[in-house]
Amino acid sequence: MSHLKQLFQNSSREFKSSHTLAVTSLLIALNIALDALNIRIQLTPQLRIGFGFLTLAMVGMLFGPVVAMTAGAAMDFLGWVVNNGGGAYFPGFTLTAILAGCIWGIALYQKPLHWVRILIAKFSINIFLNIFLNSFWLYLYYGTNFQLATLPLRIGKNLVLLPIEVLLTLALGNLVQKHSASSYKRHHT
Repeated sequence: MSHLKQLFQNSSREFKSSHTLAVTSLLIALNIALDALNIRIQLTPQLRIGFGFLTLAMVGMLFGPVVAMTAGAAMDFLGWVVNNGGGAYFPGFTLTAILAGCIWGIALYQKPLHWVRILIAKFSINIFLNIFLNSFWLYLYYGTNFQLATLPLRIGKNLVLLPIEVLLTLALGNLVQKHSASSYKRHHT
């Protein structure tokens, strides 16, 4: 059986655990709260620096790609319900969140946490999803009103923030792993 197939099977088994459901639900709620409380830096109406990616990365690290893909969809849709700003729902952004969850899960689940692994995952998400796929969604959503002039800004923002996002993910990931290991020992000894 291929490693990737095994990874997805192990991740799907995580859904059987009430611990998985509780922690994932809390991380989804935290993601929505960060967005609803506007805990981010807004550059333009279309460009923002947020911290929600950390919650999805932690779901991927703890529970794998299947759980993280589901959490990504829930984070996007429920985030829109709570804080849509009057805009129409657009499923393209949900697909982006699902793909980001998949990347985080494949990169971090059942693997040692290392900055290179995080860099590869976050670089892939920033370049392929945040810059290219989301630009395509914005074009479809806004039509001719979407300005391609924002593309260099989107590229610059994603590349400049990459090292900061990697360090934040590494620091939080180490903290979460340390806490989950000590929590596991407390409950299983």
